[in-house]
Amino acid sequence: MEVAPLSVWLKTNSSPIIIAGPCSAESENQLISTAQQLKENIKISLFRAGVWKPRTRPGSFEGLGEVALPWLKRVRNELGIPVCTEVANPYHVELALKHEIDALWVGARTTTSPFAVQEIASAVAGTDIPILIKNPISSDLNLWIGALERFSKAKIKKLVAVHRGYSTSIDSRYRNSPVWKNPIELKIMFPNLPIICDPSHIAGDRSLIGEVCQKAIDLNFDGLMIESHFEPDSALSDKKQQVDPKTLKVILSNLLLKTEHSPNKNFELELESLREKIDQIDYELLGNLKMRMEIVKQIGHAKRENQVTPLQKSRIEYLLRQRAAKAKDLGLSEEYIREIFSYIHSESLKSQTEIMDNN
Repeated sequence: MEVAPLSVWLKTNSSPIIIAGPCSAESENQLISTAQQLKENIKISLFRAGVWKPRTRPGSFEGLGEVALPWLKRVRNELGIPVCTEVANPYHVELALKHEIDALWVGARTTTSPFAVQEIASAVAGTDIPILIKNPISSDLNLWIGALERFSKAKIKKLVAVHRGYSTSIDSRYRNSPVWKNPIELKIMFPNLPIICDPSHIAGDRSLIGEVCQKAIDLNFDGLMIESHFEPDSALSDKKQQVDPKTLKVILSNLLLKTEHSPNKNFELELESLREKIDQIDYELLGNLKMRMEIVKQIGHAKRENQVTPLQKSRIEYLLRQRAAKAKDLGLSEEYIREIFSYIHSESLKSQTEIMDNN
């Protein structure tokens, strides 16, 4: 994907960039007051506000639609802050472009549907408008990548990935599980792609927003997209996860910014030495995995000769249980080791199945 740097189209060298504004556009006074207070308290790169709100059930506040777009335009014209809003279909795109909205974002619910994403990508093809794409509701990295690729194929170069967490059935202190490995993998796959974090939707509670922001900064995210309302307790949607501009200033002031490199030469030398040790261990791991796979293949041939199925649930359950117990004894995360060995077993099963199929 060919991606334009944030600094080029946002015309800022601020790091991290800050996108802020209310969850929903509720009134002209609310938007102007919030934007004014944000400008007075922080360095904001984009002002965000939802005009169309895809709610889970009808009856909730679903946004005011087109009537609110001129209010966003007023924020841009009077306060000099670029504005963005969410779109979920080509009609939304048409109206947003008509009202000269500076950037658009695609929400998590929409990213889940390749059909909807393609319709929006086709609608913005031929424009130069920046597109921010939130991860899908489910923890499916390929859906996220697919959405980015659809816009890239539509010749959109001003692309940004937005990490907002995932809905799961697992109890968590957060509203949406962060699953930090997904944005990390995305960054590894597409180093030039800007990735920003949406702490508001991950946290779901304003008291947790600061720690989620810090985690994103620690992982070298390019920016933060935070919901801010001049009177959050009276907000018509997601009021628990919104903060007022002064509180947002405090949150951002408390962040510990980190760099990729240190001026301390001794530290850099020590780090390089430790990384060399990790490289050696990794090569040994790869060698051991190669030997393990050879034994797996021997087992596969033996199973084929004796007409035994490759999948033996009792064996994998025993293996995961034993490896997790050993991990605990070694002070390692049981979840971490279970995940690793689940992948290893999956690859082993694939290899043995191929041996069976070649009979």
